[in-house]
Amino acid sequence: MTAAVHELAVWPVRRESEALAGRLADELGAALHRPWQNAERQLTAFQTAFHTARAWVLIGAVGIAVRFLSGLPQSKHTDPAVVVLDDAARFAVALLGGHEGGANALAYRVARLTGAVPVVTTATEATRPLTLGVGCRRGVSEEQVEAAVLHALAARPLTGVREVATVDLKANEAGLLAFCKRHGLPLRVIAHADIEARPFVTQPSEWVQQNVGLPGVCEPCALIASPRGRLIVPKMALNGVTVAVVEDRLHLEVSA
Repeated sequence: MTAAVHELAVWPVRRESEALAGRLADELGAALHRPWQNAERQLTAFQTAFHTARAWVLIGAVGIAVRFLSGLPQSKHTDPAVVVLDDAARFAVALLGGHEGGANALAYRVARLTGAVPVVTTATEATRPLTLGVGCRRGVSEEQVEAAVLHALAARPLTGVREVATVDLKANEAGLLAFCKRHGLPLRVIAHADIEARPFVTQPSEWVQQNVGLPGVCEPCALIASPRGRLIVPKMALNGVTVAVVEDRLHLEVSA
């Protein structure tokens, strides 16, 4: 009998990560493996299971994931995507199948659910130097978000944007999610506590302070998401949406 193929599966390497793996599998609607319940050697078990999912979240060290994957990848067009999440949920690394397999998007999805930093290393993203920080009032439309973004970018192309960053309180804002989906932009969610610790703002907002508990959203989100970048467009507000633009310093140095 052929094993059922799942869209997504979670493989925690260590029993101590079972709680994290279980929560993540529930949120993602993924199959959960518990390899310690199987007498088979774990590396062998994973290699046997590899093609029973179209995408994997492997919880453990990147080195272990590399050993598990040894000899398995055949084609970027058919291989399952693999995202590696460390046991402390600090980093979600798109390890295999970044574009074709959807690992880049999955890394951002895992990061939003766990508070991890998404790690994407494919070359296409490296050529996009801009990060957008976005804040918004509740219930703004996709069109409002797009109008504000284009206003802030001015003559800069939307194709130069690598990611969009916002505060965790806005992670499920429908208009923002729809805008990101339409333009294929990953949404990076910054924890409220991280912004409190690094409140980079040029224009503190009394309204945001009263309603969100922060002096600002768009500028610190963009700067935290792109830590070596510089703010090239300070907060601009349009119809309930604020946008700041940060450009990556490495891009500036290389292109100079």
